[in-house]
Amino acid sequence: MRNPVKDNSASSLPARSAPGPFRYRAFTVLWIATVVSNIGGWMYSAASAWLMTTLNPSPVAVSLVQVATNLPTFLFALLAGALADIADKRRLLIVTEAFITLTSTAFAVLVWLKLITPGYLLLFTFLIETGAALTAPAWQSIVPLLVPRPALPQAIATNSVGVNISRAIGPALGGIMSASLGVAAPFWANAGSNLGSIAGLIWWRAPPSRPSHLPAERLLSAVKTGLRYAGNSRHLRATLLRATGFFFFASAYWALLPLVARDRIGGGPTLYGSLLGVIGAGAIAGAFALPRLKQKLGANGLVAAGTVCTAVALMLFGVARTTAPAIVASALAGASWIAVLSTLNVSAQFALPEWVRGRGLAVYMTAFFGATTLGSVIWGEIANLAGLPVAHFAAAAGALVAIPLTWRWRVQTAAGIDLTPSMSWPAPIVTGQVQDDQGPVMVTIEYRVRGGNREKFLVAIDKLSHERRRDGAYAWGIFEDTAERTRFIETFFVDSWLEHLRQHQRVTNADRVLQDHIHRLLDGEPKVTHAIAAERSPE
Repeated sequence: MRNPVKDNSASSLPARSAPGPFRYRAFTVLWIATVVSNIGGWMYSAASAWLMTTLNPSPVAVSLVQVATNLPTFLFALLAGALADIADKRRLLIVTEAFITLTSTAFAVLVWLKLITPGYLLLFTFLIETGAALTAPAWQSIVPLLVPRPALPQAIATNSVGVNISRAIGPALGGIMSASLGVAAPFWANAGSNLGSIAGLIWWRAPPSRPSHLPAERLLSAVKTGLRYAGNSRHLRATLLRATGFFFFASAYWALLPLVARDRIGGGPTLYGSLLGVIGAGAIAGAFALPRLKQKLGANGLVAAGTVCTAVALMLFGVARTTAPAIVASALAGASWIAVLSTLNVSAQFALPEWVRGRGLAVYMTAFFGATTLGSVIWGEIANLAGLPVAHFAAAAGALVAIPLTWRWRVQTAAGIDLTPSMSWPAPIVTGQVQDDQGPVMVTIEYRVRGGNREKFLVAIDKLSHERRRDGAYAWGIFEDTAERTRFIETFFVDSWLEHLRQHQRVTNADRVLQDHIHRLLDGEPKVTHAIAAERSPE
């Protein structure tokens, strides 16, 4: 099924001097396998949406296929992100891809035996996409394991090209297979397309990870940690807000395209698959234009321009009664989709250190698919009540209004920030043994601020508070001594001793730069004290 290595692509093609990712065999093998799998996934998507038009052609029913496609990622992405960060990514991918293959095969059997109903179609779509949702953060997280860091930008861009190749081929091939070999043919092809991914993952051996003396995080705790990080990372929050403002409105043409092809133009599955193929081809063309466009417009301008072009595409879909305007709209939609999607994805990647990358990307995907799912429901209902053109025009107007409303949240603001671990915090001093689950832990830091630096110190310590909360603190405060106005006490609380030890490993080089700036405002070194909740000894 569609592997999310593809769905969130790079913002631009990298410089020619960067090492090519195809020099690395592991990347090449898995790239080819995922392109084949993605072709099958797009065949399935196109065929299932068209199949619903024959089972129940109402706009609500057809839009529910898109809901069943996107809802699993909204529901399970956070869980999947935590699994990607704490479990063996390779094993997780093998098991989940096997589940997708078995479920896809069962669905193909039902279609082949003509036992499929609208309910079964939505159920199996939900199950298959649940498997895809569970693999999504892990697929994205293994890309840095396949190539060295200098080749990473080009590897992400190459994944973008690969997914759009599959998007251009898969729907059109699915339409041709449905028309010539029967409605079950693309579903059988999708079931078999995943076997290459499973074989490639079994063959691949991931490089050893950085050893840690701390035990692995528990699943629910890891989910909580990921949410806390996202809530306290202004760079990631800005990306999430911009993503929500775009995907909610852009979801309209994805949800309603089968009805445009069938009811407005009077075409069949071949036309629908061809329109999806044109969207993919437009995305490929847009990917090659991204470096030049980004250089001229910047990341924020590129998102705005892509949103404007999406609005134009929506209006063209709204007026389309023949094939020509629908083709133009599809090409424009594909190019603008890749421009916005890739820029937002890179913005999310820039905002995340390695230890929380899977969970952070899962939060981003939750926003992405949550907005798309909600949008699909709403635009389908509007189309049902007022007609397809009204739904498209309303979505276009909303997309244009969203540009000024979300402009203040800038994307890719973490591009120049070093989020690698600094390991700069010294180990806490303890007398006796402290159990991992003991807590809560109170950490206090005493500062002696040099005269005249009070305001600079308070500004800097406020920025540092986000790092404390982001990496594990659930409460934070800064206090000024009423008897000695140059003496300040910073206090923060962490759930357990183990969680505080993890804080030591999460401090980044960017955090260290801020801490060094604070130290330059002081007289002497800060004094750090650790205290743990006292408990009575058992009698």
